[in-house]
Amino acid sequence: MLEIGKYYKLKINNFTSFGAYLDAGTGERKDNILLPLKQVPEGAKEGDVLEVFIYRDSEERMIATRQKPYAQLGDLAYLRVSARTKIGAFLDIGLERGLLLPFHEQKFSVQVDKYYLVKVYLDKSQRLCATTEIYEYLTADSPYQKNDKVTGTVYRINLPIGIFVAVDNKYCGLIPSSECYTDIKEGDQVEGRVIRVRDDGKLDLSLRDLSYLQLDKDGMKILEQIRQGDGFLPLHDKSSPLEIESRLQMSKAAFKRAVGRLLKENKVVKSEHGLKEKLL
Repeated sequence: MLEIGKYYKLKINNFTSFGAYLDAGTGERKDNILLPLKQVPEGAKEGDVLEVFIYRDSEERMIATRQKPYAQLGDLAYLRVSARTKIGAFLDIGLERGLLLPFHEQKFSVQVDKYYLVKVYLDKSQRLCATTEIYEYLTADSPYQKNDKVTGTVYRINLPIGIFVAVDNKYCGLIPSSECYTDIKEGDQVEGRVIRVRDDGKLDLSLRDLSYLQLDKDGMKILEQIRQGDGFLPLHDKSSPLEIESRLQMSKAAFKRAVGRLLKENKVVKSEHGLKEKLL
């Protein structure tokens, strides 16, 4: 029996005015699958073998298509939300009918036109659906080592712990809360650095470079903030970590290191109220 959400190579059994019926291989004519007329290749004839994808149409009938969806059953896929409805959200999977993301499978609120990492599965009614609950489908056998650069998709945020990232959309990664200095949402794609490979193979990540490389970036960010503030940045040694993080998306320790570098390079002047750029 053919399974929804997968590719098959099927033989054309017969034609009708609305398409071609493909042999489902059961020996029962009633089981044959319709390939709509607009999907039938020009010059096709009975006995030809076509590669098709099987899914359900808007009336829940099994149907074949020669279109190539962005994902098939069992895949993890990064898909765009095309609509929100009373029954859930629909994702653009590259077919005429969208992929349903039911409300009970949304572990966070999704937004139209934003992309999210989801797992494609079959529900109890044998319909293709998606879920944002993907942790159990990720693996911990990545090839990455400490200080390697990686990319991934944010799929869960639990700030007492951190930001959960699917590295390469398939490996377990975590940005610990101590490394969270920027505004990130579920569905965002991020670039990071491996700061630790745990005993179980899972990856701890940072969005910041090695400290000696990050110093230059942090210094430039401070100078940009000074210039945007008409030559003054109201941050200093006694500023709270929260205030520094909200303005600069860096820790107080990183701020102090960068200011020290700028002072040494004679690029800023420090006062008890903040920083000014030193004009040469």
